[in-house]
Amino acid sequence: MTDAATPSGPTHMRREIEEIPDAARRLLEQGHPRIREIARRAGTPVFLASVARGSSDHAAMFLKYAAEIYLGLAMASLGPSVSSVYNGRVKLGQAVVIAISQSGASPDILSVVKSAAEQGAFTVGLTNTAESRLAELSGAAVDICAGPEKSVAATKTFVNSVLAGLLLLAEIGGDQALLNALERLPDHLENAIDQNWQALAGPIENRGSLYVVGRGPGLAVAHEAALKFKETCQIHAEAYSSAEVMHGPISIVENGYPILALGVRDAAEESLAQSADRMAEQGGQVFATTGKVLRAEKLPFEAADHPLTDALVQIVSFYAFIEWFARRRGFNPDVPKHLKKVTRTV
Repeated sequence: MTDAATPSGPTHMRREIEEIPDAARRLLEQGHPRIREIARRAGTPVFLASVARGSSDHAAMFLKYAAEIYLGLAMASLGPSVSSVYNGRVKLGQAVVIAISQSGASPDILSVVKSAAEQGAFTVGLTNTAESRLAELSGAAVDICAGPEKSVAATKTFVNSVLAGLLLLAEIGGDQALLNALERLPDHLENAIDQNWQALAGPIENRGSLYVVGRGPGLAVAHEAALKFKETCQIHAEAYSSAEVMHGPISIVENGYPILALGVRDAAEESLAQSADRMAEQGGQVFATTGKVLRAEKLPFEAADHPLTDALVQIVSFYAFIEWFARRRGFNPDVPKHLKKVTRTV
């Protein structure tokens, strides 16, 4: 099957999207006790740092907002090339360093973990490959329990990477409200698969480009969605904060330019809705997952029990849409052009 051949039956990507709720349940049942012990070992860190690439880096961005909003701990995103290419040595001795990699095999990610461990940092590897080099190098490793993922486009591994990280942060911070919401998350993920976002298709195909906007943890989801448009559908998409989009990018929003605005039930929802409405007034074709918009078109959404789980649920509805959209455009989302499942960068 070529990279542009549309499968005759269900794609691996669709099957893996449908596996997301059970993968989350598996991590909660099998992985949470291990994560609780890792949190105990981590103690009270001075700050957090992450290292990842691609969808895993979007998971890390999600965790950054979670850590800074709910734990009050700064979380830095480390540049992998600083260690692997430039031989730099970031001072990480007082940090908990979270490395996220499905394969656990990328040399540049491993170089950061090795450097951090040599300085005495507590390193935590989140990986879907329990026997990987990342798991060996990390001070503590978490198998995210997603199970085999055959599609090149990550779906269930993204969700379980975020879930594993949120469990770790909630245990470090003693956040019982978040822990309770995470226990209820799989049911919301199940409901999210059936939300119909197909109204997006026509306006996006008409322009061949779009913005995806979010705020806070919703911005991390926006980055993941923008990647999937490019990866699976050959559609150019850019992700912006709903505040940042007003500082220049909004100038091209007219004549039906499409925008997907990912609203989350948190403190930023009102301002995101206002931004969405302003872009609609300006001539954009704006679709929003919030009931607070007045001019933008409302997309159906599954609301969860906590702002962080609410944000994570959004990506599952998007994944169901983008798999359908790729096939509609004649692409096989399992095998995007020029990409492999495991990418090894230095």
